[in-house]
Amino acid sequence: MLGPMRRTKIICTIGPATEKTETLRQLLQEGADVFRLNMSHAKHPWVREIVPRIRQIAAEISRPVAILLDTQGPAIRTGDLKTELNLKPGDILEFTVRGARSEEKYSVDVNYEGLVNDISVGDIVLVDNGVMRLLVLGKKRNRIRCKVLTQGVLGSRRHINLPGVHVNLPPLTDKDREDIALGVELKVDFVALSFARKKSDLQELRRVLKKAKSSAQIVAKIEDQSAVRHITQMIEAADVVMIARGDLGIECPMEELPIIQRKIVKRCLRIGKPVIVATHMLESMIENPMPTRAEITDVANAVFEQADAIMLSGETSTGRYPIECVKVFDRVARRIERSGGAGYGQDAMLEDNRQKTVASAIVLANSLSRSKIVVFTHHGTMARYASNLRPATAPIFAFTGSETVFRQIVILWGTHPVMLDFAENPNDTIEAAIAYLRKQKLTEPGDHLIVLSDMLGGRDKVDSVQLRMVE
Repeated sequence: MLGPMRRTKIICTIGPATEKTETLRQLLQEGADVFRLNMSHAKHPWVREIVPRIRQIAAEISRPVAILLDTQGPAIRTGDLKTELNLKPGDILEFTVRGARSEEKYSVDVNYEGLVNDISVGDIVLVDNGVMRLLVLGKKRNRIRCKVLTQGVLGSRRHINLPGVHVNLPPLTDKDREDIALGVELKVDFVALSFARKKSDLQELRRVLKKAKSSAQIVAKIEDQSAVRHITQMIEAADVVMIARGDLGIECPMEELPIIQRKIVKRCLRIGKPVIVATHMLESMIENPMPTRAEITDVANAVFEQADAIMLSGETSTGRYPIECVKVFDRVARRIERSGGAGYGQDAMLEDNRQKTVASAIVLANSLSRSKIVVFTHHGTMARYASNLRPATAPIFAFTGSETVFRQIVILWGTHPVMLDFAENPNDTIEAAIAYLRKQKLTEPGDHLIVLSDMLGGRDKVDSVQLRMVE
């Protein structure tokens, strides 16, 4: 009999440190559930190679794995510099657009032509992940004059954040559309929209995917103040929500970040959407073989809050210890899960009869020792309902006949997908599923199986909750 299964899922960003076949295999064997492709850096020929490689390895070791394509989004960045600029407090730096020439000692071009119109005198500009702070002193035609507030070295193509400033960037750039088209071709399972600011941004991405006849689910990356202000609508419009704490921590006051994270996790569980906690979780392990104590606590908090997934970025894409990072995630998650969780799933909204049927199954599972939940799902809906209610101890085995659903439900908390062809008679399908669980030693005599399925009621099939004892 296998020991307790980890409930919190692990997302790994793939890059130069992890692209080799053997490394990918190790990541899966150590517990990776989803592989992320960061299109800010990934080139199309590389993506065409890596996606089939991942799926081939997953098939060889019989592990479900999903692929998440993360768009670059409408990021504002500085242009290329011949030499880095060593800036000190009090220095004047001028941002230029449309190739304007500056007479200042320090200047750099910006890729967003509308910046001059969007920004105002007195606004704060943050450059290079917030390392450098600048104050806008004035604007003139295609130039923005700023005073440096904090010392730093400015290099080429550095990210710019504008806390509290509404920018009129489109939700999808031309590059994003090309990257999404590639993802559709390769049948990626999730597409993440970077810097999503409002519900209509997600609706635009959904239109693009629908037109391309893609079944990829949409991940809304919450990383600026606008998204936080519209968080309920953002959650409702997305399939999955990612709390992208890197840019979010720059856009919002740092002391607010833990509160924002907790509120978003609670809201996702209430509404019924999977939620990912991402960025800077084991940042020190990019260079060091061991995490800091603060990082361990941060990971533990996300697990205790019962986020569906936790994510590694630079730690596994370019870091020196990618396998060790996954081991740390796995070890911490398993331990914290044994100690219990925040219980936010208890406040989940039950809006229709199917959700209430699933809720009754969870109540039954929580009341019985050695219980396991068996779900049969065509589209993943019943599996999501069960996962969202966060059963106390019972694992969720979700059987489906769809490869797309099989990969997408891997991201759900506490859910273990299984491919199974469904018979015409629901009872035959249930018997086949129980036989699979016994063969794989995932259940044993004396276990209580709470089965969520349809059953024959005359000529019709109706949703049902069944209790079966494994003999």
